[in-house]
Amino acid sequence: MSYLLGVLIFVIALLVSIMLHELGHLVTAKSFGMKATKFFIGFGNTIWSRRRGETEYGIKALPLGGFVDITGMSNLDHVDPADEPRTFRSKPAWQRSVVLLAGSFMHFVIGFVLLFAILAAFGNQNTSVIALDKCVPVKKTQVNCPASAPRSPSALAGLHSGDKITAVDGTPVATWNELTTQISRHRGGTSVAFTIERDGRQFTRHITLAKLSWRNGGFLGVEPTPFVRVGLVTAVGDAGQQFGQVVVGSAEGLARLPGEIPKLFSPNRAKSGGGVTSVLGVSEATGQVVSASGVGWQEKAAFVLFVVASVNIFVGLFNLLPFLPLDGGKLVVVIFEGLRSAFARLRRRPDPGPVDMQKLIPLSVGFLFVFVCLGVLLIAADIFNPIQLQ
Repeated sequence: MSYLLGVLIFVIALLVSIMLHELGHLVTAKSFGMKATKFFIGFGNTIWSRRRGETEYGIKALPLGGFVDITGMSNLDHVDPADEPRTFRSKPAWQRSVVLLAGSFMHFVIGFVLLFAILAAFGNQNTSVIALDKCVPVKKTQVNCPASAPRSPSALAGLHSGDKITAVDGTPVATWNELTTQISRHRGGTSVAFTIERDGRQFTRHITLAKLSWRNGGFLGVEPTPFVRVGLVTAVGDAGQQFGQVVVGSAEGLARLPGEIPKLFSPNRAKSGGGVTSVLGVSEATGQVVSASGVGWQEKAAFVLFVVASVNIFVGLFNLLPFLPLDGGKLVVVIFEGLRSAFARLRRRPDPGPVDMQKLIPLSVGFLFVFVCLGVLLIAADIFNPIQLQ
């Protein structure tokens, strides 16, 4: 039941995010006097709808997205001449740009607010403040420390839970990700200088890392502190920093995608590089964490919120890619039309008008074909070769 609850929470959060995305388009369009006739969540047959003013609001049978029907989005739309002044295409380029950007903006707002909520309510998990592993594990799945297990390098060096590692071999670290990255760059058996902050003072320990047969880098024997409490002002700054990290990670993930496709069905998929996943895979991971034993509710809640935040930031960025029919592709068309009109005015020539979208249909169909094929491939990988969280 807890697994299904995790999946359900993610699905509901995704639907709410879609609704807010479309609401961004709707509110900005109406604020500029554009006519919006429909606001629906889902596709297919209508389950429920209600008309308020000139707009019909409703829910459809297939919860696979949503849409706002703004009159006159392109020259392909046939519009009553009386409504032409209120069409999308008749408005200034900057207003059309705002409407198109509003969807991604809502995703970014959702992502930032959720990151801030995690930090304000629970604290910061991604810090270099450590908890101690007192022994060196003899096998990968070991949980407890048997009496016969050798002491970990961190315990031998006299580190304490609550210590903050600020540098590894002279390289500053401020987050858990940076700390583990720096440790993994040193082999087991090598001596590494760690700068430690404890009770307001700093000191350095030269620690020889342990060797683990299943790990490339050395083993220090530290774990992240579950949560480090932060103030509201600090939470805002940390949320902005984490937002930037998710943006960079999303961009790197998109860049790696072509190379990772062949690895989607390889054994130990996540370790071999095929770690990209579909919405199905993300919901599966959410269910795994919510149903996991030995994990506190704070960690579970923080994970779910972080996943929803990350997905929103990724979707916001993906939606801005310059391909039709994404908002980013439509934005490129609007910018092109604006620049073409500006040059025509400078040359004292008639405004060439909107781009003929009929000519761009093959580009839209081509992108949709690639997108659908990729989606089917990722979903198949998530069904037949799912990523298992450790």
